[in-house]
Amino acid sequence: MTTHIDIAFVGGGNMAGALIEGLLKRGVPAKRLHVIDVNGDTRSRWRELGLSVASEPDEELSRHHVWVLAVKPQQLADVVQQCKPFLTPLNLVLSIAAGISLSSLSHWLGTLTDPWPLVVRAMPNTPALVEKGMTGLAAGSELSAEHRSHAQNIMSAVGDVIWVESDDMIDAVTAVSGSGPAYVFRFIEAMMDGARTLGLDDVQAKQLTLATLAGATELAAQSVEPVSVLRERVTSKGGTTQAALDVMHTKGFGDIVQKAMKAAYDRAGELSREFGEQPQKK
Repeated sequence: MTTHIDIAFVGGGNMAGALIEGLLKRGVPAKRLHVIDVNGDTRSRWRELGLSVASEPDEELSRHHVWVLAVKPQQLADVVQQCKPFLTPLNLVLSIAAGISLSSLSHWLGTLTDPWPLVVRAMPNTPALVEKGMTGLAAGSELSAEHRSHAQNIMSAVGDVIWVESDDMIDAVTAVSGSGPAYVFRFIEAMMDGARTLGLDDVQAKQLTLATLAGATELAAQSVEPVSVLRERVTSKGGTTQAALDVMHTKGFGDIVQKAMKAAYDRAGELSREFGEQPQKK
């Protein structure tokens, strides 16, 4: 775990908060963490836990090895310009802002002709709030193994981490795990609605649905066999499961899911281009 470096969070909202809490639980001293946030209540919360805080970037930012940019995408260009005067040659910048490409980040932090090389782009998801997150990371080829380790250790404080090769693959991560919790929540809603339609009450519908989903997911995670084999083992020819799966097949369930994910992927690319076109402030 990254316990020997100083980390500054630019933005102290939900995702930053989950990361901070995860790092503290894993032994990172509070004195090594710094939070910049305009919200006074947010600053008070972290100050009470022993972190240093500020309402805007200042010299304190220069003393932290890693900057975690945790603001809304539409705010990031302005925030980068506020932080840039305090950038030192050793700073690693880790962005968890959706839709901002590595190219845009490196150019905003550096210049068009001399982009900043120490940049990592992360795509976490909301289960990070309960330390069950899944994060995709991407960086330029020039990033050192040490810097990669720092970024991975920070994001693994709230769950699993994978590295991908490019912004395009981060868009794919967005379509799978970034937006994925919403797909799962929608499926849960549909199963609970179906359970109530069959006569079960709200408590029973929720308990049965969530326990089934959790159990099936854990079985798939622990099994060395393909998920398709697990599905086939539940499905007796002419039985109840087969009847249900036949309806899903007829309605194009698999095709719907793939088209939905492709729409998310396409939109991620659109947002990257939209946000990346923001002018660099002087």
